[in-house]
Amino acid sequence: MSTPAEVDADDLRFAEPDNPYLLDPDADFAPVAALDATDAERQAALLRAAIREHDHRYYVAADPLIADRTYDALFARLASLEEAFDLDAAGSPTRSVGGTTLDELDTVEHVAPMLSIDQSGEADDVREFDERVRRALARNGDGDAAESAVDIEYSCEPKFDGLSVELVYEDGRYVRAATRGDGREGDDVTEQVRTIRSVPARLGGEPPETLAVRGEVFIPRDAFQEHNRERVAAGKEPFANPRNAAAGTLRQLDIDAVAERPLDCFVYDVLGWESGDGNGDDDSDGDGEERATGAPPRPDTHLGELDALRSFGFHVNDRAERADDIEAAVDYRDRLAAARADLNYEIDGVVIKANDRAAREALGTKSRSYRWAFAYKFPARHEVTTVEDVVVQVGRTGRLTPVALLEPVDVGGVTVSRATLHNPEEIESLGVGVGDEVRVKRAGDVIPQVAAVVESHSDRPYRFPSACPVCGSEVERDGPLAFCPNGLACPAQAERAVVHYASRGGLDVEGLGEESVEQLREAGLVETLPDLYRLPDRREALAALEGWGETSADNLIREIEAATEPELADFLAALGVHEVGEATARRLARHFGTFEAVRHASEAELRAVADIGETVARTVRDFFEAEQNARVIDDLLTHVDPQEAEVEDAGDALDGLTFVFTGSLSAPRSDAQELVEAYGANATSSVSGNTDYLVVGEDPGASKREDAAANDVPELNEAAFADRLAERGIEWPPGSGN
Repeated sequence: MSTPAEVDADDLRFAEPDNPYLLDPDADFAPVAALDATDAERQAALLRAAIREHDHRYYVAADPLIADRTYDALFARLASLEEAFDLDAAGSPTRSVGGTTLDELDTVEHVAPMLSIDQSGEADDVREFDERVRRALARNGDGDAAESAVDIEYSCEPKFDGLSVELVYEDGRYVRAATRGDGREGDDVTEQVRTIRSVPARLGGEPPETLAVRGEVFIPRDAFQEHNRERVAAGKEPFANPRNAAAGTLRQLDIDAVAERPLDCFVYDVLGWESGDGNGDDDSDGDGEERATGAPPRPDTHLGELDALRSFGFHVNDRAERADDIEAAVDYRDRLAAARADLNYEIDGVVIKANDRAAREALGTKSRSYRWAFAYKFPARHEVTTVEDVVVQVGRTGRLTPVALLEPVDVGGVTVSRATLHNPEEIESLGVGVGDEVRVKRAGDVIPQVAAVVESHSDRPYRFPSACPVCGSEVERDGPLAFCPNGLACPAQAERAVVHYASRGGLDVEGLGEESVEQLREAGLVETLPDLYRLPDRREALAALEGWGETSADNLIREIEAATEPELADFLAALGVHEVGEATARRLARHFGTFEAVRHASEAELRAVADIGETVARTVRDFFEAEQNARVIDDLLTHVDPQEAEVEDAGDALDGLTFVFTGSLSAPRSDAQELVEAYGANATSSVSGNTDYLVVGEDPGASKREDAAANDVPELNEAAFADRLAERGIEWPPGSGN
């Protein structure tokens, strides 16, 4: 942090040196009620200027002048003044923290086309670009001049791997932002970009009357890894890479959600620069803040423009350089490639541009790209990358899975920034730690995993935590695996339990997906399964949630009230007991008949159920014996009455056979599965060499039929299936009389 003696007045962009809230401010303010309107407006103007300067120093210059707690006090004071005196807050720093939800993104036309840039990873292509530039300039100048005689210098800068945006300012005030879109039109993301603290709401220095600039929205690498770590710890899926995260965030309609993401923005080009008559020296916006006048003319070079943009308070990258010829530009690219790993932002090459603005105008554009610019790309980083962090994810059943957060790397044409480490034993086997270089592969060409440590830079392998990262319970080991034993009392497991309970594999409560459950949890409405059934008593709070309303709230309440008397098999599957899927739940229901009988069954009694072995029996017994689960279930049963199931002893007419069903049948497919299981058969979800029949209904899945053909499994249409059952005295469909 800078001290007052280290601050040069020439470095200030938004505040005057004598601003009392700039250096060592006194945050012990008099009560708001003690101020009159004039004093409040004067203090607010000083606070706005100081806070803009502090934002610039913190987010752009990375050299803060005050401590975070002091900044928070200044910010809170400004917000309280604006609210108490109903001050005009347009353009105020307090407008940069979210607070609204948009219905949709409008489309807006750009001030100037945002074209693409021709690119290549080959040096010869870069030199051909230089030859084209020289030929074109030679033709535009002296037609007889040799290409080699044309004097051309280039500007070189990083090619950022983010999302391109247009920012528009009028009279120094931020008025609009848009995505690149098709180059002519883009999505209006004004409110989203307003939350980015490195994007000034008011420009400093002497900007032109109208200024449109091009920038790149990105997430710094360290902030991306920290954000991913928090997502994984909270049980959310981490983002694949910083660019996808930035692009997805900027198109969010919930501005509060945007404000929570660590977005940043580099500004790197001018799209439009219109100066007024230079005589305006009034305070045109009436907010009590002085505006600089007499804006200088637009610079003649690109590097001059970057200096001007920097003086206005934009976040401008400091690695732009001038190259006297194309070989110097190639050398710049090689130097930047060597420094790439040390940068705190993602780049995938360099951009080489004609530095002289007159040369640019002479070169012009093509339909989709600029003739005066070329991107010299870096080769893709393949397979080998660095482990930047390891986080532990808590699954629905309590299993703890370590996840490596990686420096993004290309694996099979897909950018990967995370990979599973499976379990504690795998970490020990690999000997992997934070900072190590590792080789990544995609198992089955889908799931990224760390295959090997290429070079170790850590003192020791990652030490697996002894406590659950969410609830703090002591971790239990089961062979190579680790588990949180806290069950439904662990917030991470509880949230996933609610999602599963409402899923199609559970009670199929429409309107309760992962995002909805997360929103309900954050609002304090649903923390455990029984809380779902308390939502009818919390209708008003539910309807008031962002994006809900009375109709959505009533629809969800109706769904929940319809799930108070579930079938026993559905209820057992919905509880999410490890190893108990729909098929096992049906077997348990048919064997025991009531929930209490299942809940209190001994391991020996559970093993007596068809196809339930020692492992599943122990898992079921442990789940129901766990004190924390028992409390939740007791509470749940005050709202839910699982229906008794008919205990069937239909015989063993289908004993030893395994069926797989695909497509739609004349009766629910679950009925067919329950029927064959009641007569001793197995009903599984996938085809294997152990499958005896694949029953094919209407609109069947292609993959199961392909698997059946590969394993020589015979197919039965529904009529043939009914015939096979009839041969054994079994009726299909039930009640058909066939």
